[in-house]
Amino acid sequence: MKSLILVLFGLDSLTCVFSQVTLTESGPGVLKPSESLFVTCKVSASLSDYWWFWIRQPLGGGLEYLAQIYPDGQTYYSQSLRSRLTITIENSKNEFYLKVTGMQTKDSGTYYCARYTMRN
Repeated sequence: MKSLILVLFGLDSLTCVFSQVTLTESGPGVLKPSESLFVTCKVSASLSDYWWFWIRQPLGGGLEYLAQIYPDGQTYYSQSLRSRLTITIENSKNEFYLKVTGMQTKDSGTYYCARYTMRN
């Protein structure tokens, strides 16, 4: 039997009520083990002055921090996954991205993009 990795995205766009910023995730829904995941977060406003995050919720588990990026390119990663993650940003498109290499069945879950609510 072949294993599959199920990747879900938030059913609704994440919306910051006070500023009316909408974040929309997109990417593949099912991958095979060892494939790479590439996901996009489209933001309805400028990326300036905020930290942008990727987090995930494994099936049956709690939220897990993956990575964060600032518009000038500063990045931080989860220590346990750092060698498999790449976060990038495209300010002109108001998008940021996450690549996860060597996907495993334990990577199945729901992936979310988010914005830190305090400005730098």
